[in-house]
Amino acid sequence: MRRARRALLAAALLLGACKQQEDRPPAAGSAVIGEVELKRGRDACGAYVEQVCACARTVPAAQEPCALARALPESIEVAVEVSAHPDTERKDAVQSATAIRKAIARCIEKAAKLPELGCAAPGLRR
Repeated sequence: MRRARRALLAAALLLGACKQQEDRPPAAGSAVIGEVELKRGRDACGAYVEQVCACARTVPAAQEPCALARALPESIEVAVEVSAHPDTERKDAVQSATAIRKAIARCIEKAAKLPELGCAAPGLRR
């Protein structure tokens, strides 16, 4: 019984320590978004733009999403420039990283919804 309590207490302490680290903002001077995450996001948004605009050539319903899709990679680049600027305050850099992640999520979600427009599913050819 004592071992179980100790194990439970140790697990609770570890979870609490992990939670505190997650809540803490990144240290000043450290990158707010990793290069690997940023590359994957750029790739995902680029692929989405390519897919929706290729679809727009044959599916009229995809023409407006194609026009709007081009802004997503641009929004990522603007946010990257803001967060990387030396005069940007830490809180603004963190907000820029959040904007980057939201744009990446939008690209992935919209790519998943391409079949609803009559386009081939991402990664598949019609």
